[in-house]
Amino acid sequence: MNLNFLRFFIPTDRKFFPLFERAASNLEIGGQLIYQLMCTNNKEERSKLIRTIEDIEHNGDEITHEIFQELSKNFITPFDREDIHRLVSAIDDVLDYIHGSAKRIELYKIEVFTPDLIKLAELLQQQTSELRLAVFELRNMGNMRDITAALVRVNSIENHADDIFDRAVAGLFENETNAIELIKMKEVLSALETATDMCEDAANVIESIVVKMA
Repeated sequence: MNLNFLRFFIPTDRKFFPLFERAASNLEIGGQLIYQLMCTNNKEERSKLIRTIEDIEHNGDEITHEIFQELSKNFITPFDREDIHRLVSAIDDVLDYIHGSAKRIELYKIEVFTPDLIKLAELLQQQTSELRLAVFELRNMGNMRDITAALVRVNSIENHADDIFDRAVAGLFENETNAIELIKMKEVLSALETATDMCEDAANVIESIVVKMA
């Protein structure tokens, strides 16, 4: 009997779901680190956190590459190939913007973090945790209610982040007299806010997967 033929019938969760879960766990760590970065006043600790975020982003790239390789090698996938590509890309996008936020903080030498900036990072941390929960539940689809609740929270947090971002930018234009500092802060705020948008995109992909598999 041709063993190469039989491999197509091996349950795909042995390959794909562990990779999805690694990607989601890595994303959650990124969310935790960007929040820690905003909350520390120690320059050395801040520098270490930025380097760690960079490592996490690179790790995310490697996981994404592994998943795309599995897509190219396997005929059978746990759900639509397009949805897998969209989900992994969305998770990678969130990490890119988390890394982009940290990189801007370093390049612009930002040392004072406003309450709005810290709050955005906190909301992003919450979103990444909710996404990890939802991705882990995809393996058996046994807790549809938990998945749905996590996705609703991601979307709700994104709406809150939009409000925080709008208020923060309005406050910058009203109170910041140094144009250069205004631009620097707005760049970091924008990167964080975009990361929350990307979290919502990932949640929407998961919702699409759940609807198709229900």
